[in-house]
Amino acid sequence: MVYELIDKYYKNAPELKQILITHSEQVRDRALAIVDAHPEWTVDRQFVEEAAMLHDIGIIFCDAPNILCMGTHPYIEHGYLGAELLRQEGFPRHASVAERHTGCGITMEQVIREDIQVPLQDYIPETLEERIICYADKFYSKTRIGTENTASRIRANMWKYGHDSVLRWDRLVAEMDEK
Repeated sequence: MVYELIDKYYKNAPELKQILITHSEQVRDRALAIVDAHPEWTVDRQFVEEAAMLHDIGIIFCDAPNILCMGTHPYIEHGYLGAELLRQEGFPRHASVAERHTGCGITMEQVIREDIQVPLQDYIPETLEERIICYADKFYSKTRIGTENTASRIRANMWKYGHDSVLRWDRLVAEMDEK
């Protein structure tokens, strides 16, 4: 189902599709490793696997030439645009992951303060599955495919989004408890 959905929207962008798939597989593999490391959690493993693969499906609509995205929307919109696509395709839970994975989440206050051009709401991961994928996503860049960030480097980068983003990152690190 996942690859068929990606193929449907990326058939005319094979290089971008490969970037998306490679990044998403990295995120999926880390997210599943976290799930497997925590048998005490009640987590829908299949959902994590699928949602990790689809969390960035909205990049096709965005203008980010450095990763071969030739759409018209600013990159910050890829989450909610992907969520709209996933809802139209009948995947509302997957849509929530796409919508809430950017940064460590974006608050409605940030949307207003920074004049981010997205629908006015909170974009904070709520469920454990959403938090796992949000966390795993931060370790892998689409501009440097094949490289992995460290938690401390990610934390340092979070400062550009404010103290609250750093605190959200710190909470995710503690919650995921990767050894």
